[in-house]
Amino acid sequence: MTAQHTRLINALGAEDSSVRLQAALAAGSNPDPVFLETLVERCAVEPDFFVRDMLSWALTRLSPEITLPRIRKELDSERNQARSQALHTLSKINDKSTWAWITRDMLRDADDEVARTAWRVAVVLVPEGEEKGLVDELVLQLGRGSRSVQLSLSRALVDLGKVIKPALEKAANHPDPDVAAHARATELLRQNPETGFDAAIEEAKRMVRLGPDRAAAAEAAAAGIQAGETAEPAAAAEQTESADQTDQTDQTQAVEAAEG
Repeated sequence: MTAQHTRLINALGAEDSSVRLQAALAAGSNPDPVFLETLVERCAVEPDFFVRDMLSWALTRLSPEITLPRIRKELDSERNQARSQALHTLSKINDKSTWAWITRDMLRDADDEVARTAWRVAVVLVPEGEEKGLVDELVLQLGRGSRSVQLSLSRALVDLGKVIKPALEKAANHPDPDVAAHARATELLRQNPETGFDAAIEEAKRMVRLGPDRAAAAEAAAAGIQAGETAEPAAAAEQTESADQTDQTDQTQAVEAAEG
């Protein structure tokens, strides 16, 4: 290890977050295996989000052959941030062979940040044909946690596409109103990604309060109103066209009678 290596490693632990950020940038700009252990260790304790993200980027600049085995060890760490940041780094490396490392326990982790990161990584790494199994696991987390946690889960599910629809339809009738509302809100987001999450949740809660039968009736009524709004202008146009044709016929007949 050179004196320059030592200075940069010390800078990664500096008190000033801007110094740590520049050090992480330097480590990634000039990747060297000598920084591997320090980068991984700093990920577990770094308090600044932007510095952590730069640390993960620096790790992606190193060879996966040496980086991945070290990151895998962090997945079993007792420190929540170590597990969460290791998962985040895996998503950045995006090596499909690491899918097997994403365990059921990670997807159900008691720490919300670890679980949220695991959901995102799982969606990135899931092999083709195994999406349904992942959906079945993720829907077990519906209704969990705060708004931000629920939004993370909804986004992860929506990113999986149409495969989530049957599971959400089943969960929409769950006896727990929080689970049912979260499932309905996620389906609304799947159908219309432009829908805001808060609006989707409020609409879903309203449907849950109504109950399955009244909710279905309300949805049918809304669909009927929308169809009616679309049909009325067309009907009005047809009536106007018919009236115009009648007026034109009457005028023609009047001219012919005058000439005769």
